[in-house]
Amino acid sequence: MAKKGVRTQDGKERIQKTEFGRQKTDVRMKVQMIQRNSARAFKGLIIWQKAHLFVLAVYCLTSGFPKSGLYGLTQQFCRAALSIAANIAEGFRKRTKARKARFMNIAQGSLEECRYYLILATDLGYGKMEPLIIQIEEASKLLESYSRTILDSAE
Repeated sequence: MAKKGVRTQDGKERIQKTEFGRQKTDVRMKVQMIQRNSARAFKGLIIWQKAHLFVLAVYCLTSGFPKSGLYGLTQQFCRAALSIAANIAEGFRKRTKARKARFMNIAQGSLEECRYYLILATDLGYGKMEPLIIQIEEASKLLESYSRTILDSAE
C-alpha cells in the first residue's frame, strides 16, 4: 500500500495507506525498471511482454468461439489484440518521441477496442472474461505510464 501523509487535528502528520496509490506506485516502478534497464529490443519492455501474453490469451479464448463468428468477432478481436503488441514493437525503434508516442497511442486505441470485445463476448455468453479483463487493465496502466514517460523525456 502507498503511504500518504495526512494531518490530524493535533497537527501531527499521519501516514495513510491507500490501495489506489499502491497500484499507481506499482505501475510507476515497472516503468522505472524499463527505463533503468534500457531495453535494447522491444522484447525487453514489460509492457510488450504483457501485451504479448494478452494476445496469446485472446487467441486461446477465441479458439472456443462459435465458428459462425469466425470472420466477425473472432477475427476482429485477434487483430486488435495483435495490434497492441505490434504497435509497441514498431514504436520502440522510432527515433523521435512524437513518432514513438504516436505508435503507443495507436496501441492504446487497439487496447480500448479489445476492451469492447471483452464486453461483447461476455454479453454473448462466450466464456469467462475476468482473467483477460485483469490482463487488459494492467496493460492499460503500463501503456499509459510508458506513453507519459516517452512524452516527458528529453529527445
